[in-house]
Amino acid sequence: MNVTVFGGSAPQPEEAAYQDAQRLGALLAQAGHTVLTGGYMGTMEAVSRGAKEAGGHVIGITCTEIESWRNAKANPWVIEERSYPTLRERLYALIDDCDAAIALPGGIGTLAEIASMWSQMQTASSPTRPLVLIGAGWKATIETMIQHLPTYVPEAHRPLLSYAADVDEAARNLESLLAA
Repeated sequence: MNVTVFGGSAPQPEEAAYQDAQRLGALLAQAGHTVLTGGYMGTMEAVSRGAKEAGGHVIGITCTEIESWRNAKANPWVIEERSYPTLRERLYALIDDCDAAIALPGGIGTLAEIASMWSQMQTASSPTRPLVLIGAGWKATIETMIQHLPTYVPEAHRPLLSYAADVDEAARNLESLLAA
């Protein structure tokens, strides 16, 4: 299966968030999955590194707009790079090319990735697939949205997301969801 991992660009190798992402990449590769990431630094690099070091295939989805804005190139653990002209095309490639997705902690970009995939599944414009959110932050964010805007997040669309406390639980949950 192709598993996209969304996550922030800030974590550094000495930080727990980077190490968790690296472990997730390894767990996914050990389960036989191809890993897709945004291809750059932070958790994208860590997941790519973990997957490649575990013998997995890593696809980096990159784009010209980010490289112009940030002066960045694909991280060294990307085996196959798929480059798109725009951030928008990159976002939809990460969503469209996966059989499942996992979101590590992140910022606005990661939230946009989660929301875009969730919205596409909610409207049936893309197939329903596992979308696992890791950490208390995402769960609290979604629960706050549901609490304050319940009419806009119908009960039927809430199970399109699942939650995991950490990367180990996320990997286990993903396997269960893919087997279902």
